[in-house]
Amino acid sequence: MGEATLDFISQFRLDYGILGILGILGIDMDGSLLEFDYHEVRALNRAIIENSCCVMLVTDYSKFGRNAMVNLGNMNLIDYLFTDQHPSPSTMKIIEQYDVQLELC
Repeated sequence: MGEATLDFISQFRLDYGILGILGILGIDMDGSLLEFDYHEVRALNRAIIENSCCVMLVTDYSKFGRNAMVNLGNMNLIDYLFTDQHPSPSTMKIIEQYDVQLELC
């Protein structure tokens, strides 16, 4: 990853942008999408979000309520959330507030 990768992604309009477990390392109770790596991961995820018609987040249950230092944005950036278990009721309210489609897999 680096500037060349970001420039490459920014040249395209993606139908689907998929953020995976390595990108989003925590989802705070207020719906904030959190990471540890300020530079590369944040920039790459931001480029994917900004250039995608539909943004999907794939994560496991352990990321809900987990803290990390860098705030990428809020749940309103996500269209679909794929996870292995239902989030807590407070997190479900935020998911519903931002009209994020939840899929259990």
